[in-house]
Amino acid sequence: YDRNVGDVFTLQSEIAQKIARKLGAGVSSAEKNAIQEPPTTDLIAYDAYLRAKDLINDISFSTRLREDLFQAVRLLDQAVARDPSFFDAYCQLAGAHDRIYFGGSDHTETRLKLSESVIQSIRRLRPESGETHLAVAQHYYWAYADYDRAKQELVLARQTLPNESRIPLLTAYIDRRQGRWEKSLEEMKHALELNPRDFSILQQIALTYEALHRYKDMAATLDRVLTMAPKDIPSRVRRALVDLEERADPTLFHSTVDAILKEDANASLCFVNPWLFLVLRTRDPTAVQRALSNMAGCGCFDENIPFPGGWCEGLLARLRGDEPGARAALNSARQEIGQTVRNQPDYAAALCALGVIDAVLGNKEDAIREGERAIELTPISKNAIEGATLVRYMAIIYAWTGQKDRAIERLTETTHLPGSHISYGYVRLHPLWDPLRGDPRFEAIVDSLAAK
Repeated sequence: YDRNVGDVFTLQSEIAQKIARKLGAGVSSAEKNAIQEPPTTDLIAYDAYLRAKDLINDISFSTRLREDLFQAVRLLDQAVARDPSFFDAYCQLAGAHDRIYFGGSDHTETRLKLSESVIQSIRRLRPESGETHLAVAQHYYWAYADYDRAKQELVLARQTLPNESRIPLLTAYIDRRQGRWEKSLEEMKHALELNPRDFSILQQIALTYEALHRYKDMAATLDRVLTMAPKDIPSRVRRALVDLEERADPTLFHSTVDAILKEDANASLCFVNPWLFLVLRTRDPTAVQRALSNMAGCGCFDENIPFPGGWCEGLLARLRGDEPGARAALNSARQEIGQTVRNQPDYAAALCALGVIDAVLGNKEDAIREGERAIELTPISKNAIEGATLVRYMAIIYAWTGQKDRAIERLTETTHLPGSHISYGYVRLHPLWDPLRGDPRFEAIVDSLAAK
């Protein structure tokens, strides 16, 4: 096409309609209207929107998620400032705010109010749009964990967006949080049928297989991702984790990380979080320091549990045998996460992190109280992923506070729950489980997870 850049939206509409006709695809009246209506007449706003959308779409596995989401918010703020009626930009902006809140990067009332304000703009611009219902559904999911209301909005969204892959994908996320793992896989596969080139859906399928300990399926799915996106660094790293999780063999993981860093010394920003948590299992202070030195100042998250950077520094100091240095770093981490808990006393993930840090510091009563309170706030019945993760960390808290019987009880409870992400490699190698080593009950649990 040899057309003026000002015709870009007309050109997009024509191409989309021609492709649909060639494929014989049915296009609903709502979808046809959406194709024909330009999202904005401001090309600068549209450019900012596209750049933000690319950032948001590329964060499925990446530990640059925090930086990319904040950058996306800045771009989208620019877009809606230039065009206050730019509906699509508002939809992306609400999702970015929600995911920043959900992931713990800024789990504050201020962030929640920003998201609510954007949702109000979305409703004002197109109150009955399917995209509006989808944005509201995502808001209920990410910001409030209100899965019932999210599902109600998805029913409404599907009426005008029958071919939208994000609807079965969000349904799959809800199923996963509610412990319906096989149903979640079905919905993800349906989303993939609707959008077969979106490898982020395959990444989510792989994560689900990992949670179910279906490592061969996980590996095969990630191989499909790498066929589609061979240079996707987070997927390469995740593929290399299979042997470590299934057989406690870190060989492929180390060689993959070395190869990636040889290609690009700055690539670690895409995977530093899993890198750090995994090299802790090697108990090699040099390897841990190498990973830690690449970490941004946002701390070291594990399944949305917001451990401050001082936590990881404290674990490294312990590996080196530097107990005074370890206590100093851990106390710094305690002060940081303690402030978060004081500001948000019902933030379960932060309470959990505080409890684990207190346990390792020897603050036994505080640790147990904090860990148990976190579980009360987010039980497994409410959230199959976060709830199981909190119980897993409760087992660690009990182990470090000398209550081995209760630690074994909690670990047994969650060992085979998909949401707990307890793998053979994790319990076999990670130093957080050291207080239980040698206990026949713990060793039996480890053996039960070994590849058969």
